[in-house]
Amino acid sequence: MLGLRRAYGRMSSAMIGSLLSVRYPQVSFGDRIRFNGVPQFRIDRTARVSIGSDSVFTSKTSANFVGLFKRTSIYVGPDAELTIGDGDGFSGVSIYCSLRIEIGPNLNCGGNVSIWDTNFHPLDAEARRIHDVTQIKRAPIEIGPDVFIGAQSIILKGTRIGARSVIGAGSVVSGDIPADEIWAGNPARRIRSLSSRTSE
Repeated sequence: MLGLRRAYGRMSSAMIGSLLSVRYPQVSFGDRIRFNGVPQFRIDRTARVSIGSDSVFTSKTSANFVGLFKRTSIYVGPDAELTIGDGDGFSGVSIYCSLRIEIGPNLNCGGNVSIWDTNFHPLDAEARRIHDVTQIKRAPIEIGPDVFIGAQSIILKGTRIGARSVIGAGSVVSGDIPADEIWAGNPARRIRSLSSRTSE
């Protein structure tokens, strides 16, 4: 196992990309995607996945000293749809797509951010006890272009974040975030508008 990890550590970004392309032929990979370390992917063969050009996926602390807890992990379930735009950057991100997640171009995503379009478990205790998956709530996530999500934030099901908005570090986000605003906290609340936009 240690030898395998060392071998992975010596793999170039191009080698990792080539291996992922072979392993997941159903994924549309753009050009010049960079992998700093080996991510964890689990993508169903019926899923629809598009990863834009010039995106970066970081999975090792030596490439980002923000303090990563883990490798980047991306799960896309049966018949689910994940779209990642051009120029997006991720470090130790957790993306769990059971329905639909759409991420616009030029996202700056801080370390250890989680983006989940599902509750994973039913809210009702009886349904949880028998793991009744039909009771699990899901809703699509949409993240607009040029958004910045601070480190260790959690983006929950049904969230829509407007273009150029900023999410403060450690926030828990659900619902609609308008464009050109700063939101932060748990639950995330509006802090202010981005003055450079509102003054135009």
